Amino acid sequence: MQKLTETKLKAIKPRKTPFKVSDGGGLFLLVTEVGKYWRWKYRFDGKEKSLSFGKYPEISLAKAREVHQVGRALLKEGQNPSDKRRIEKLTRKISNKSDFKSIAIEWFDQKMTDKSVDHQKRQMAILEKDLFPTLGNVSVREITALELTVILHRTEKRSVDMAHRVRQVARSVLAYAVATGRADSNPARELDVLKPLKQKHLPAIVDPLELGLLMDAAESYQGTKIVRAALKLSIHLFQRPGEIRHMEWKEVNFEKKIWAIPGRKMKTGRDHLVPLSFQAIKILTELRLLTGNNRYAFPGARRNNKPLSENTVRKALRTLGYGNDQVTPHGFRATARTLIDEELGYPMHIIEAQLSHAVKDPNGRAYNRTSHLAERSEMMQEWSNYLDKLTQREKSSRGGSRSGAGRKTEIDQNRKIALINEIRLLKKDDPTLSNSKAIKLLQEKKLIRPQSRERYLTPKHLDPQIKEAFELVEAGGIVDLAPRLSKDKPF
Repeated sequence: MQKLTETKLKAIKPRKTPFKVSDGGGLFLLVTEVGKYWRWKYRFDGKEKSLSFGKYPEISLAKAREVHQVGRALLKEGQNPSDKRRIEKLTRKISNKSDFKSIAIEWFDQKMTDKSVDHQKRQMAILEKDLFPTLGNVSVREITALELTVILHRTEKRSVDMAHRVRQVARSVLAYAVATGRADSNPARELDVLKPLKQKHLPAIVDPLELGLLMDAAESYQGTKIVRAALKLSIHLFQRPGEIRHMEWKEVNFEKKIWAIPGRKMKTGRDHLVPLSFQAIKILTELRLLTGNNRYAFPGARRNNKPLSENTVRKALRTLGYGNDQVTPHGFRATARTLIDEELGYPMHIIEAQLSHAVKDPNGRAYNRTSHLAERSEMMQEWSNYLDKLTQREKSSRGGSRSGAGRKTEIDQNRKIALINEIRLLKKDDPTLSNSKAIKLLQEKKLIRPQSRERYLTPKHLDPQIKEAFELVEAGGIVDLAPRLSKDKPF
């Protein structure tokens, strides 16, 4: 049964996450931030296959259904529609369009849909800003090296780095044109007319003493708690700034202590697992009190359905007195890479795997997301422990370097979070329940000690953090995966 209409199609708006809208019979529209694409899923020889019919609205609903019916007819005849389409693409269907813009869009649809959304946006911006204005309507057979040189030199005045990116995109599009029989040569392939790229080294702190001072400064940051948490996690987890900002609560498994980043968010396009240390779990558990009702762990200040803006953590570093020439959010990756190698002594291939770099194991096999997960989990915990040792505030709160000192503070903090969770769960069953009555009920259940209630939970002696958390409970904050109280471990 066909479900879509042109009116419905026009009304569909993209979301941050790609999604599918079915028309029936395996035909569906894949909606992403950069476009809407027709896809057809079918089975041949017992295996699932898929075909791309092009981009909407260039390919209308009627045209997509027509091609869909042709494919279904081929299936009934025992033919694989994919084989038929491969031949068509090299003949009538692709030879009708030979202008640079049409081929570039076709190349984008073929090569970019499995890349991260940010990467897709960057590539499309290069096409629209730098290449389409001059080459959009020109046949790829007529594009010359001189025309490309003029475009590249114009872009080079703005940015040498961007000019190199423009050349790479033009080279890829024209290579696709050659491969599909619509061009005889690629004039961008041997085009060496740009200034060489300067080797860029992002500023990073690699001195342990300086890193300890930065950790102290981050703990004392006077901005919002959300930004402070983003800054601290950037150091503990050393993922790319965009990956930190786009962290979603559904990706965080508190029980397994894993943050699973989907490939569409990664620069590499591959799924990536980030083991979470005790310290990272603590930061996230406290953050969940503030943002647990939102999609993103770090929602934007103005719109909760969007993540923090790109420069928020960078601005926090500037506020703390660190210039662009001293440290950047991306530089935390170099910090971790250097100090985990030099100070903690972990093998470089383990570090590189956690950085999600394209490395291979000693047998030449590419790492997958679970490669050396146990070693990486151990490394991440030891890295967070190392950061604690560098932090002067941590040293004083723990009473020096003795490993057992200071443990009470950590447990007390977890008990506070667990208390709020218990009150939240009670209020879920009875929304009219006041905080004081909830506390009384918990004491009756022997989940709160009488002396603790007198010391921390009376109006006269209410702990400031608990008071703030009470306000979050009233606002509907959730901490579903926070610690729980028990008779063995009461508050």
